[in-house]
Amino acid sequence: MDSGSQDRNLPASQRKLQKARDDGQVSRSEDLTHLAVLGAGGLAILVLAPHFFEQLRLDMARQLHFDSSILVSMQATYSRLNEAVSLCVLACAGFAAIVMTASVLSAVAAGGWVTSLTPLMPDFSRLNPLSGFANLVSKKKMISTAKMLLITSVLFTIAAMFLRNGLVPIAALELQPSSSAVAHLTQWISSGLGLMMLVLLLVAMVDVPLQKFLHAGEMKMSNQEVKQEGKENNGNPQIKQKIRQKMRSLAQKASVNAVPKADFVVMNPTHFAVAIQYDEKTMSAPRVISKGADLLAMKIRDIAKSHSIPVLQSPMLARALYANAELDQDIPTALYSAVAQVLAYVYRLRAAMQGQGKMPDEVPQPFVPPELDPQSKTLKAVSA
Repeated sequence: MDSGSQDRNLPASQRKLQKARDDGQVSRSEDLTHLAVLGAGGLAILVLAPHFFEQLRLDMARQLHFDSSILVSMQATYSRLNEAVSLCVLACAGFAAIVMTASVLSAVAAGGWVTSLTPLMPDFSRLNPLSGFANLVSKKKMISTAKMLLITSVLFTIAAMFLRNGLVPIAALELQPSSSAVAHLTQWISSGLGLMMLVLLLVAMVDVPLQKFLHAGEMKMSNQEVKQEGKENNGNPQIKQKIRQKMRSLAQKASVNAVPKADFVVMNPTHFAVAIQYDEKTMSAPRVISKGADLLAMKIRDIAKSHSIPVLQSPMLARALYANAELDQDIPTALYSAVAQVLAYVYRLRAAMQGQGKMPDEVPQPFVPPELDPQSKTLKAVSA
């Protein structure tokens, strides 16, 4: 089933969040950017405007001062014009730099710094009208539209009330001296800008966590996506199982070289062979040093016989050891008793061959718990 058709109700993994960040998909608040641009721009005007206007007044006074050299050569006029233009360009560039810096810092504050060219790459899927219509009616777009309508209504109401209360005093400024009128007008405009930024501040305080919440909702994953990501991170279980089987097979083939060190080999009688070693001085329990099936089992048997190592037929014990014991590891505790009986037989056999005792009876067939015998499990499953 396609993961897109399932409910996305699981939080996004760190891997998906990092991939989204690499693609430029992070939480951004437009209202915070608007507040930063208006706030930084307004503050820059209030702080820099008096100095700029003073420089502009001095430059205009110098520009309007003419003497005989101006009339003789037009180069002086071009120089003055160049200085005036340079002053204006410098002021505009400084103002633009302040506003741009505020815009970048607000974006970084909302979603962090992201260096990705993916959003700049052409995406022809955006030309699809069906997907475009789906984006228009998405949850995020509907919330954004409702938010913009609310902000517009609030700003329009505040602006109407502010203009209604301030038009009469502003109209009366023509009766006041110029310096007093300019100061009052500046204060009035600053008050209006302050009210606007206060509204945007309140909106940004709500919009920043709202955008984070919406972004987290967009990044949510379905159960299928989580499983697929787990496979990608940890590898496909089936492939890993095949790799383990291959490695186990290679290890078993390499373990053939350890057969000469074994105390005995137990077989079933041609399918499985397991070589056991036990040194009571260095080992806490008997250990499997080699095992194999089919042709490998035959090779283990031949090597054991060529080195005069006892090869015993005990089908259940051979199957249990092959299925449950790992190479170079102690045998399972449930098989201690069975292996001990075989070891005792091997020790008596060695003593008899050295003339230190009589030959032991037939090879023991020790008890093996049925749950450790693969054949017993198969028969039980078939009968069930």
